[in-house]
Amino acid sequence: MYKPSSVTAMSDIAAAARRLSLVGILGWQDVRQRYRRSTLGPLWLTISMGVMIGTIGIVFGSIFKASMTEFLPSLASGIILWGFISTVINEGCSSFIASDAIIKQLPIPLFVHILRMMWRNMIMLGHNLLIFPIVLIAVGKSVHLVIFLSIAGYALLLLNLTWMTLILGVVCTRYRDLAQIVASALQVLFYLTPIVWLPASLPKQASVYLLNFNPVYHLLEIVRAPLLGNMPSATSWMVSGALALVGWALALVTYGSFRRRIAYWL
Repeated sequence: MYKPSSVTAMSDIAAAARRLSLVGILGWQDVRQRYRRSTLGPLWLTISMGVMIGTIGIVFGSIFKASMTEFLPSLASGIILWGFISTVINEGCSSFIASDAIIKQLPIPLFVHILRMMWRNMIMLGHNLLIFPIVLIAVGKSVHLVIFLSIAGYALLLLNLTWMTLILGVVCTRYRDLAQIVASALQVLFYLTPIVWLPASLPKQASVYLLNFNPVYHLLEIVRAPLLGNMPSATSWMVSGALALVGWALALVTYGSFRRRIAYWL
């Protein structure tokens, strides 16, 4: 009996959602495997990122002559979130390729491997977020109640990253060179997005293109602005919400159409 591709995709996603315990075990296992026999484990990544934020903060803060009270928290939250976003997208490209042995031997829903990769990076983000309160204390910046809005922004960010990695996982399994193009595009986006520079430092005309037409900026802003005690703009919410709706519709069609071929492409 013929089923629309979106129905096929949703069946696989629903089956994966019923195996969240397996996703949790596999994700934790990935983190433990990566840092086996290490004394500090994932905290090495946190220490490395903390040193990078401190160094970039001092250098770029001096170059831009920015107030450290404003610049350093913005830089810290920006680099932490960008590290999460870029790692998820890069690893999303190889999420099926990296799990080829399991896919070929076990009949579990393929979407489990996307959720596993997401969960693994959420754990790493949890470690790196320890840097942010330390930065706030260092510069004497207080926390506002609006910070809780970042939870809603984070949920919307996850929703968007999941459809992106689902599409990239399928396409990059078929076309392996695409992962390198994605990695290069992310490097360009890093410099076009206000992470190591403040949006206020842009000329008005340039900000129209680099901020308003930059979807990564809006995805970043719905999480970062509440962390810094600011309300995200309505435009950022609307762009992020529209991206989620359109992206998931596209992801369901793509995944449903090519899901059965993934095992043959591995």
